[in-house]
Amino acid sequence: MYQRILVPVDGSATSMCGLDEAIRVAKLTDGQVRLLYVIDELSFALAMGSESAYASDAVNTMRSEAKRILDAALATAKSAGVEADTRFRDTFPSSLQDQVAAEARDWGADLIVLGTHGRRGAKRLLLGSGAERILRLAPVPVLLVRPPDEKDAAADLLRASASVVALAGK
Repeated sequence: MYQRILVPVDGSATSMCGLDEAIRVAKLTDGQVRLLYVIDELSFALAMGSESAYASDAVNTMRSEAKRILDAALATAKSAGVEADTRFRDTFPSSLQDQVAAEARDWGADLIVLGTHGRRGAKRLLLGSGAERILRLAPVPVLLVRPPDEKDAAADLLRASASVVALAGK
């Protein structure tokens, strides 16, 4: 059960929550973690903007940042006593979800663990959901992890809304 755990990381606090959960699962199952960083066509296009003349510089900068993020994530896993390795993918043209699904198949992953913002409504429609796209293509089960502070923030917002409604009723 869940011996090979694939963890896409991008350096964000959200992806680190996914990594923390993957480490917990790996410790429970005596499994191993593979950390994956993907530069896909969307992230490349966003990084480039109108600076297409500097494409090779942008790619080199993105690769350096990927290495830094993977090294930090690897150190986190190793310091927790979990066997881990890293993979980097920057195949163009390709999407994040295609690359994650391909890595899961190629490596023989049993589980994908990733952090998600859990956006809903208009924010999800406007910003898209990488986690949702990965979930749709994943060849193995996917564990989505929301950061605890976002749940707390949502609870605070609900409490604040309830207070406003209560005050309005007086």
